[in-house]
Amino acid sequence: MWACPELGLHAVVDTTGSVRLGGPGQDTACLVPLVEITATGHGRLWSGERFIETAIGERLVYRDHETVASAGGGERTTIRLTDAVTGLVAEVLLETGAGGSGGAGFAGAGSAGGAGRAGQAPGGVTQLAHSEDPSAPPQGPSTSTRTRPTPAGFLRARVRLVNEGSAPVRLESVSTLTLGGVAEGALDGLTLHWADNDWLAECRWRQAPFRDQVVPLSRSAHGHEGRGCFERYSQGSWSTGRHLPVAALTDPHGRAWLWQIESSAGWRFETGEREGAAYVALFGPDDAHHQWQHTLAPGQEFTTVPAVLVRAETGGLDAAFGALTDYRRSIRRDHPDLRALPVIYNDYMNTLMGDPTTERLLPLIESAAAAGAEVFVIDAGWYDDDAQGWWDAVGAWEPAPNRFPGGLPKLLDTISSHGMTPGLWLEPEVVGVRSPLARALPDEAFFRRGGLRVTEHGRHHLDLRHPAARAHLDEVVDRLVDDWGVGYLKLDYNINIGPGTENGPESPGAGLLGHHRAHLDWLASILDRHPGLVVENCGSGGLRMDYAQLALAQVQSTSDQQDFLRYPPIAAAAPTAVTPEQAAVWAYPQPHFSPDEVAFTLTGALLGRIHLSGFLNLMSAEQFALVRSAISVYRDIRREIQDAHPFWPLGLPGWEDSWIAQGLHTDAGTLLTVWRREPPGGGPAPTDLTIPLPHLRGSAPAPVVLYPTTSDCTTQWDPARALLTVHLPRPDTAALLRLNRP
Repeated sequence: MWACPELGLHAVVDTTGSVRLGGPGQDTACLVPLVEITATGHGRLWSGERFIETAIGERLVYRDHETVASAGGGERTTIRLTDAVTGLVAEVLLETGAGGSGGAGFAGAGSAGGAGRAGQAPGGVTQLAHSEDPSAPPQGPSTSTRTRPTPAGFLRARVRLVNEGSAPVRLESVSTLTLGGVAEGALDGLTLHWADNDWLAECRWRQAPFRDQVVPLSRSAHGHEGRGCFERYSQGSWSTGRHLPVAALTDPHGRAWLWQIESSAGWRFETGEREGAAYVALFGPDDAHHQWQHTLAPGQEFTTVPAVLVRAETGGLDAAFGALTDYRRSIRRDHPDLRALPVIYNDYMNTLMGDPTTERLLPLIESAAAAGAEVFVIDAGWYDDDAQGWWDAVGAWEPAPNRFPGGLPKLLDTISSHGMTPGLWLEPEVVGVRSPLARALPDEAFFRRGGLRVTEHGRHHLDLRHPAARAHLDEVVDRLVDDWGVGYLKLDYNINIGPGTENGPESPGAGLLGHHRAHLDWLASILDRHPGLVVENCGSGGLRMDYAQLALAQVQSTSDQQDFLRYPPIAAAAPTAVTPEQAAVWAYPQPHFSPDEVAFTLTGALLGRIHLSGFLNLMSAEQFALVRSAISVYRDIRREIQDAHPFWPLGLPGWEDSWIAQGLHTDAGTLLTVWRREPPGGGPAPTDLTIPLPHLRGSAPAPVVLYPTTSDCTTQWDPARALLTVHLPRPDTAALLRLNRP
């Protein structure tokens, strides 16, 4: 029926017809049913915090399956399960692929081609696998093993439920992907990795021994597993306002299991122990954590959010994140921006801060163009002509005449005449309580709970399932693009509206999921109408940084962090959440900065997307030369970024780490950014750092400092031990290095 050699997984059917994912020959007792479901009247068989061992999950049995080839060398298998009690049918779509540049082509389930293979339920314990040789090499383009991590496999899943019974079923949780049997008998060596995420403090990775979070309970003395688990979940409409929907398990031998949930409307993962092995269960929204319930009347259906699991056999987290990076590239909407990677200047951060005028912008336009920027974005405030401020009055998105005496379109033309694409900031999903639009649109066009409009921080929230809400935003975008020539939209999202909206009898969480899916459809529609338009996804920085959004948006804001000394751990860890070529990192040099400070803030953006800001027009010639030099270096290397794999030779950064290193494996070699910061609380700190680069062992890569070219950074390479020693004589300095094989 199904197997994924790269993941070492098979679909296993036991004598009862239950289907589970596991390795060849594993004890089925440590495995988890392929789908776990709770519904009102059909809960769990063992009460606690876990959402496995559910009554429906245990009752689901194999009906049939089919497999088709996908365009990128992977396969798509649909496994159908049925529950005789409720009449629910679960169609589990499993999409597989191998690591390597270009991924496996997960464009969508409907695009699969090739001949299908069907099967019927076997009569016994069976490992149901492909007819292909499992030892065959992974599909997809080959990559250089000198600079790339060991290829890893990935598995994407989603579940479609259909009620074929005679009575409604009120769903309360549905798993997207479950996996048991991880590190069977070796849990003491497992390490758990997860990421906390907050405003100004994104992508803060943590790690702990698995046994610190899932302690041994002497199962033999009690006859059952514990009731708890390690879990992380979203809260409200900021999908990454608390944690990233990404986590991993690693073992001492370099194996890694890495997962990602793709939802802007609620997600949860759990991991724990089952029969001496670890398990992982991935979910979209549920009742307990997101106020999500969904009633399926007979004949109705529901589809879960997607999730993906990556496994690296060697190379640990770096190899797994390399494969996840390829996977993320494979599910994105194609767009020329993802190949061109233009340099973006944005007037907001530490510069105009939401108070733009023609007078203030003209010198910034001149200096940004002279520095080499290719996009110029006018951020918040361009619509503000309200004496009480704009925060609770937004929604119409009309320019403020008092700010632009000659008109905003004329200023946008000035940007174009300087060879840059004009961009504007929007917060499309909100309407201020004082906006005329709040009265013009019907109540049904907004989020409501208990029959009342929801208000948060002076704003109402549009429900894009309503035609009036969508028509309003279509008019705004078409006007900005068609009439004003805007080619870049920064779409922000600055409120957490809570669990969602109640449209009639629906639950708030179901309403949020419905809006979220309508929002994605709207984003796709504006890109269909305006294929050259570039969309930046922003949620007060990185608070909605998920791959439901990022499969459509070309650029992701990584943070609103204004302290350039706090940005390095965010910039370095950003590739764990988003591909490097989508990860916009602020670089905001200022006239009062020292040369070291100018170079420090610019260096951190060079392995992602440059979000340039700052009063460039007021800089000295020396400062401005540092800015131009950084952009020149970026233009030279950006063609390598779009296919590169990130790595962290010192491990993922800590928030207070003095030394941080993050690199990219590229087809041309290795790019490496190194930061040295003042230790917390001051005090002495080493001026040298030794960095292991095992992929370059035995070679003489001749390290070169690409930026800053004026740096007094020096390096020493030990080819036998594959160690690079970097010397940065002063704290709060950074350098970008290139190491190519001779």
